[in-house]
Amino acid sequence: MHELSIAYDLVEIADEAARKAGAARVRTVHLRLGAMAGVVADALRFSFSIAAGGTLVAGAELVIEPVAVQVCCDVCAQPRVLEAPFVFRCPVCKQPVFTLIQGREIQIESIEIEESEAESQAESEEKLDETTPS
Repeated sequence: MHELSIAYDLVEIADEAARKAGAARVRTVHLRLGAMAGVVADALRFSFSIAAGGTLVAGAELVIEPVAVQVCCDVCAQPRVLEAPFVFRCPVCKQPVFTLIQGREIQIESIEIEESEAESQAESEEKLDETTPS
């Protein structure tokens, strides 16, 4: 179950980014997951909640955006989406395709954080200072 090691990596990246941003916690991690990444989405979600324990990511939601396999057909000179099972032939002209455009990614798209009390208060005070006449 390599999803657990992937989950630990995702949590480490999200936790580090949240700490650098001075966040109180991570609310959501948005992930792009390619159809050929070799990762089972449900197993990754389950592993993510385990890996997040004791970090700023604990309790965060993992939102997975599936990414289709897309290739470029050299004959048609067009991008084509392949359906599973993946046979690397152009679905239009049936010629073999060799250029993979997308479909293997495991990519954090964005991380939603909750600001810490101190940071929220400092921002509120800054806004108050900006609106208060001197």
